[in-house]
Amino acid sequence: MTLRFRLTFWYTLLLAVVLLLFAVGFQAVVARALYGEVDDMIQSQAERVVAVFEANIDPMRSRLPIPAIVFASQVFAQASTLQGTVIDKSPGMGDQMMPLPEEMRERNLAGESGFYTWQGDGVTLRVFSTPVHSPEGQVVATVQVARSLDTIDSMLKIARLALLVGGGIAVALAAIGGALISSAALRPLNQIADTTSRIVRAEDLDQRIEGVYPDDEVGQLASTFNEMMGRLQDLFNTQQRLVADVSHELRTPLATIQGNVDLLQRGAAQDPAMLSEGLEAIGHEVARMTRLVRDLLLLAETDAGVRLILKPVELDTLLLEVYREALLMADGRVRVRLGHEDQAQVQGEPDRLKQLLLNLISNAIAYTPPGGLVTLSLHRRPDGWVRVTVADTGVGIAPEDLPHIFDRFWRVDRARGRAAGSSGLGLSIAQSIAEAHGGSISVESKPGQGSTFEVLLPL
Repeated sequence: MTLRFRLTFWYTLLLAVVLLLFAVGFQAVVARALYGEVDDMIQSQAERVVAVFEANIDPMRSRLPIPAIVFASQVFAQASTLQGTVIDKSPGMGDQMMPLPEEMRERNLAGESGFYTWQGDGVTLRVFSTPVHSPEGQVVATVQVARSLDTIDSMLKIARLALLVGGGIAVALAAIGGALISSAALRPLNQIADTTSRIVRAEDLDQRIEGVYPDDEVGQLASTFNEMMGRLQDLFNTQQRLVADVSHELRTPLATIQGNVDLLQRGAAQDPAMLSEGLEAIGHEVARMTRLVRDLLLLAETDAGVRLILKPVELDTLLLEVYREALLMADGRVRVRLGHEDQAQVQGEPDRLKQLLLNLISNAIAYTPPGGLVTLSLHRRPDGWVRVTVADTGVGIAPEDLPHIFDRFWRVDRARGRAAGSSGLGLSIAQSIAEAHGGSISVESKPGQGSTFEVLLPL
């Protein structure tokens, strides 16, 4: 069962139920109004008849005020004694008499009036029965005034038929219109399904839903679908680059290891110097692959949303530890110094935060010429944030490279980065760690003048 059919069916069914309730309610209101009008009319006429009778001492000698009562052929009047003998009746009744139910007779004898409906000889009458009182207040007779309900019943029957036919036509038109409207409304969904099917068959993530849609739910769905496909394409391209870069990164150390192993197998292992050199090269490449795998695992944990175990961290103390290790990393090739240093405490994982800062420091040292300067600074801002900066006087970053420096395996100078043992994941890891702590990382750089990396963390 298609969505179009279900929408049309439920819309038509709902409309049919609403029309049915409206028809029932409308007829009930109209019938109540018409029957109420009849009741008011015959009660008024009965009161006038009673007034004529009660104006005479002997009701037996009175006559029905026919000209005042009979203004339509559907109105009838009858007067009876307490024993049920008809005293007088309107000419339109002919030989017919209106029977008085025993229950109503007892009510009249008790001085009460009331309505009842009587059917006979194919005629339905609405009757109002009321007592006639003597001057002493005793009930001496009863008066019944009635009107035929056939005309009203015919009108109501015609109204029911009109509502039935009109409602049926309205429901049919609504079903046709609902089918057309739902078809037009669901056309973008069909296009989305077709586009998705083409993408699956052709494995082409470049395809998009074409056309201009209104700013409604369907239009938002089409826009969201296109955005999703764009994200998927970016992720797919990133995955392809990741596989290519990882393959390239592993190919060099594996080739080095294989070359040294072959060399040792051909007899170099007998030479202590060559054996030591070969093992040192193998160890160096193994350490390089170990760092690559460790960095990839760290990024995978971050992508998987692994929660950090946060605890209070004295950031100024951590900065001093990083500074001491930075001095060893620089090995006198560049100068490393502490700039402004405030005391600040953050919620974080100490090892991760230390790795973030060491990645920035090692990156700054790698791209700073001999004799250059790398400066670490920590500022406690009044807005509830801690600002850590790593500034260098290195080669800087070109403007076209700035948007990509936090991408995985991106290097401004690929050859130099590989020579320095860099995997191209350091800045990406730093960004992931900063964001996992609720912070951010940014960079300002000018070619030939150095770079300044800024990390913001909440106090």
